[in-house]
Amino acid sequence: MKSAAPTLRFERSFLEAGHRYLAGCDEVGRGALAGPVSVGLVVIDLSAVKGLRGVRDSKLLSPADRVKLVPRIQKWALAYGVGHATAAEIDDVGLMRALQLAGNRAWAQVIVTARPDAVILDGNDDWLSPREQAALFDAETLETGSLDVDALDTEIFTGCDVPVHTRIKADLQCLSVAAASVLAKVERDAMMVSYAADHPQYGWEINKGYATVGHRAAIDGLGPTGLHRTTWRLGTRDRISVPPMEIGG
Repeated sequence: MKSAAPTLRFERSFLEAGHRYLAGCDEVGRGALAGPVSVGLVVIDLSAVKGLRGVRDSKLLSPADRVKLVPRIQKWALAYGVGHATAAEIDDVGLMRALQLAGNRAWAQVIVTARPDAVILDGNDDWLSPREQAALFDAETLETGSLDVDALDTEIFTGCDVPVHTRIKADLQCLSVAAASVLAKVERDAMMVSYAADHPQYGWEINKGYATVGHRAAIDGLGPTGLHRTTWRLGTRDRISVPPMEIGG
């Protein structure tokens, strides 16, 4: 699919605020029925970074093109990371809190090499910054009580602590965010393909855990696995609207 290439124009505007190290951040797996939600983070040095040909939002690239881009992105970036939150964590703390967990796991990876001064986050909701503890772990949020709340508390509140700037369609416009989406997509897809070997009936090697007709039908017939988000309505008999999603690839 053809599209205008993302640029570094918005990223470079952060130089005026005195920022040098900037991170682009994006998630994949939000609308899936099975598997983790995954967050990519790519840090660039605004004083030295140059463009990178071929990078687009991951949904606009073929699987083969995404895989080919991974080593190029890793070489281009000052630092990079991909964090994941499992289906069980999504069930326990909700999708937005799980995104925060995954994002902070990516954050922990990148700061080993370089600490960003700020983050550009795709979308209009800042799910990456710390929340108040009372809002994060209230009685309605914890569904199963199976997680170590103290461990999650420590993980989240020692995570990303720099300004986060949300931007709608940043994955289409900002090169660092598009690069982060590619890394997250490739890593999550590889996980779903590996899970498919143990659960071949669900077609995860093709649908990557998203809500295809075949995936829902398999859930109807076989029930969910431990990798499904069991607090979601999964089958065709009780299906509800889900966010726009990427199918296959």
